[in-house]
This record gives sequence, C-alpha cells and structure tokens, in this order.
Amino acid sequence: MKRKLPAVIAGLASLALMVGGCSASRDAGTTSAGASGGAMDPAKTLVGIAMPTKSLERWNKDGANLESLLKKDGFQTTLQYADNKVADQVSQIQNMVNQGAKILVVASIDGTALDPVLTTAASKGVKVIAYDRLINKTDHVDYYATFDNYKVGTLQGNYIKEKIASMTKPINFEAFAGSPDDNNAKFFFAGAWDVLLPLVKDGTLTCVSNKCPASNDEWTKVGIQGWTSAAAQSEMQNRLNSFYTGGKKVNIVLSPNDSLALGIAQALEGAGYAAGASYPILTGQDADKANVLNILAGKQSMTVWKDTRELGSQVEKMVKEIAAGGTVTVNDTKSYNNGNKVVPTFLIDPLVVTKDTVKKSLVDSGFYTAADLGLS
Repeated sequence: MKRKLPAVIAGLASLALMVGGCSASRDAGTTSAGASGGAMDPAKTLVGIAMPTKSLERWNKDGANLESLLKKDGFQTTLQYADNKVADQVSQIQNMVNQGAKILVVASIDGTALDPVLTTAASKGVKVIAYDRLINKTDHVDYYATFDNYKVGTLQGNYIKEKIASMTKPINFEAFAGSPDDNNAKFFFAGAWDVLLPLVKDGTLTCVSNKCPASNDEWTKVGIQGWTSAAAQSEMQNRLNSFYTGGKKVNIVLSPNDSLALGIAQALEGAGYAAGASYPILTGQDADKANVLNILAGKQSMTVWKDTRELGSQVEKMVKEIAAGGTVTVNDTKSYNNGNKVVPTFLIDPLVVTKDTVKKSLVDSGFYTAADLGLS
C-alpha cells in the first residue's frame, strides 16, 4: 500500500488540476473534462454496472438498457443489483474491481458509503461514473450523469402553483420528500420548495398536518426512507386519520416520485377519495407504468418524465470516451459538489407528462406501446 500511495496521490493531483481547469458552467453550454490514461480495447475492457435495486421498475430498465448498449459496443459487462442494501452494493463493487473492471458505473444506494471501496478502485486505475445519484464524500468519482434534478422539483412546484390559481381557500396541502440517504432527493425537494414555500408562508396553501418543512434544509423531516410505496402509504394514512376528519379533505399532495405517489394514491383510495374533479392534485416522477395508468384513470395528476434511454445513451458515450483515452463530455462543472470535490457532470432536461400528453410523450416516443397503457 505504501508503494502505491505516491501513484494514487499523483492521480488525485492530476484529477484536481483537470477539474480546476474546467471553467465553463452549464449556462455556457457543453464543455469537456479530460480522461486520463491511454486507449482501452473494448473487447478486453470490463465495465461494472452497480444498480441499487430491482424493486423499482426504472432501475430494471436502466440497468438492462445500459448493459445492452455497452455490449453492442463490444465491452465486457457485469450488471449487479443490491436490493437496496448498502453492504451488498459495496461487496458487489469490490467484486467488480477484483474481476478487473476498468470502468464502474454506479447508481448508489447511500452516496456517502462508498469511499473505501472506491479508494481501492482508484488505486487500480478504475474510472467511476456516478449514474443519476451523486456519490458523496469521496475524491474517487470522476464523472456524474443525471437529469436536472432541481428542475424536476421546479416542474412539480410550478404545476401545483398553476393549478391552485383557480382554487378557493383553504387549499389543504401535504408535502413528501424522498429518501434521506439519496443525494438527489434534496434537489427534487429544493426545486419544488422554492416555488411552494412562499405559498405556505403567505397562507395560500394550508399545511394541515403542520409537517411542512420551514426551509429546504429541513427536507428530511418529510423524507420517506428507501423511496418505498408502503412507507409513503403508511405516512399518508396516518396524516389522513389524524388531521383530515369531520369532512376535511386534502387538496394537494407533493410527491417527489412515482413510487411514493403510488402509495399515497392507495392511501387516498382507502380513505374514500375517488377519481374526479375533487380528487387531490398528486405529483410524481419517473413515468412508471402503474403511475401512468393512474394518470389515465385520474388518480395522479402528472409525472416528471426522465427519459432514461437518454441517460443510458449519455453514459454509454462517456464510457466510450474514457476507453478511448480522450475527453469526456460534460455540461456542468459548478453545481455538484460532493463534499470533497466538484464532480464534472452532464445534465439532461426532464419533461412534464399529464393525461393529455401521455400518448405524445410516452407512446409516440416508443417508451411505451399503446397496448402497454391500454390505449390501443
């Protein structure tokens, strides 16, 4: 380890110079950050893909899509899912390194838990791309590819703000946030809360349960661990049973993603809420099939669609650029500080989908077939 340390330090110094040299921000358009090392032969290059869980539809699609793209490019691949268990993901990444992986693509479960295993990876010259979840508190993440997560929340907040323009007070409102161990969750919430908190403060929105955070920094107070539908359903049931009695109804629920929205919708249904004009405004994200069906049925108002095929294609491009020993394309070199460093990032824009735009956005693009959604 002592013999390897100078090489590791030299590599980190080189990486620091690389990041420091990236002066352009996202506002200035696409920039690039250099990849160190010579060219790799894809046929002899193992790419490890670490996904968090199979229990959410989107991660199954993401993993399978990325692996398929890289195999078509001639890379060797190993794809692992960790069942939302941090220790399992650490073990899987260590196994990938032991197998000789030269590039790792990691969608982390806990973005603060991976520094030790990534330090080992860095000592072997492995390059790391954080996939849609920033890896925090480590020097050993080279690039980050994600959607504009703050914009996801802004789209949700603005959707609610537009809808309440025609509603009469009191407008009863409840807020949820994502898993406290997911770095993205704070960006989703901040984007929405920057729009909605002023409306809570001026009385336009009435937070009946008094669980609305007083600032963006308090978002974890309404966070749902693990993004599980069951936990969101339980929390919504508790709020309905405790605060919505005697005919009082909830009018709006901010849900950061579709998994939570699915549980919230189940709680609403159990409490007697039926699709129709009086059904609460309910937001979401990911365009999961069950939620799109709920949108069509009037049980969810919107979802923010992140076309994960675009993300997969971008990460595929980054892997190829790393393997070629050239430059890696990024378009944001300022926004994503992981606590140790600013990670060069490529951001993709998300899109709002409502009942009126399901066919145009999701079917016409080939993300779903009409038969998938009962539209044929």
